[in-house]
Amino acid sequence: MTSRGGWTDQRDGEPDALLSALGSKYSAEILCAAETPKSAQALSDDIEIPIATCYRRIEELVDAGLLECEGRTLSKEGRRTNIYRRTLDEIEVDFSADRPQFSQKRRTAAKNQLQDSSRD
Repeated sequence: MTSRGGWTDQRDGEPDALLSALGSKYSAEILCAAETPKSAQALSDDIEIPIATCYRRIEELVDAGLLECEGRTLSKEGRRTNIYRRTLDEIEVDFSADRPQFSQKRRTAAKNQLQDSSRD
């Protein structure tokens, strides 16, 4: 893995899982909506998809390292609910080699804190 101007080049790892997660229907919409911490229900409501589909995409995105569980909160109904946020802001895919190579611009904790404090 190398770094260039805020971008991290990932030459190893599992490109198939990443491409599969990105290629699934609604994955890009979930990643866009998860700029701020949200529950699966909030993501489902925001992009108007069935909750079961949303949970499947969330699992794929978490497994691929594109989304992470930031913690848990209580829902309006009093249930413990996971809160998710995307782990990156940008991704590039290079298909010019034998295997796809990815460059990612990861989100920093500082950026998350700034964004969260601006919502308060």
